[in-house]
Amino acid sequence: MPTNFFGWIKFLLDEYGPLFFRGTINTILIAVVGTVVGFLIGLLIAIIKTIPVKKKDRAFKKVILKIVNIIINIYVQVIRGTPMMVQAMMFYYGALQYFNIDMPPMLSALVIVSVNTGAYMAEIIRGGIISVDSGQREGALSIGMTHWQTMTEVILPQAIRNIIPSVGNEFIVNIKDSSVLNVISVSELFFISKSAAGTYLRFFEVFFITAIIYLVLTMLVSQIMKIIEKKLDGPDSYRIYGSQSEAMPLEVKKEA
Repeated sequence: MPTNFFGWIKFLLDEYGPLFFRGTINTILIAVVGTVVGFLIGLLIAIIKTIPVKKKDRAFKKVILKIVNIIINIYVQVIRGTPMMVQAMMFYYGALQYFNIDMPPMLSALVIVSVNTGAYMAEIIRGGIISVDSGQREGALSIGMTHWQTMTEVILPQAIRNIIPSVGNEFIVNIKDSSVLNVISVSELFFISKSAAGTYLRFFEVFFITAIIYLVLTMLVSQIMKIIEKKLDGPDSYRIYGSQSEAMPLEVKKEA
């Protein structure tokens, strides 16, 4: 058996390398699916919450929107107000106890992370929508665009650009918070690490490897989100058409 720190690191990587890899892949899968589905849930909620209600609208529309908004508010408050670990336990074991549904742990994990992320994304996207100048909404409506057209073609493209850093933060949080899903036996990175550590009772060395993997994953995500943010900013030079700038050189620096 190894007699020093680096010896144990090498031994554990040789012995449990495939398991660490499988746990890492599962962690990435949970984080990616949870963030994407959560973003779509949050996007839908944010659009619903911004639907305007006018005095001339039919009573049916007002009642439906009122009920839907109450349900949305309850969902957001409950999910944001309780730990994901508790939600995982209630969902996984509750489905089995009350509905006799023996759901696979990985499927449960994807549902839990998606629903949890959706509650946070709803507020993030709503804040992004509010951050867009109200004059653009008024201008779009004034030329006959519907609320849906205004949101999808004018407001949301700008709002999404504004919230990219916050979305990246949620992605990173999901990578790290996936570790709590070990309570329902999801074979993510932390669960695999805990099993490996218990075999040889080398907790420090095992979780040192685990910490490095989490650190690499979060740093990669940070860099990817920065690249996406830069792409959405567009090129460093542009040409403004329909103005006197057409008479200027083709490249007009933003700094100018």
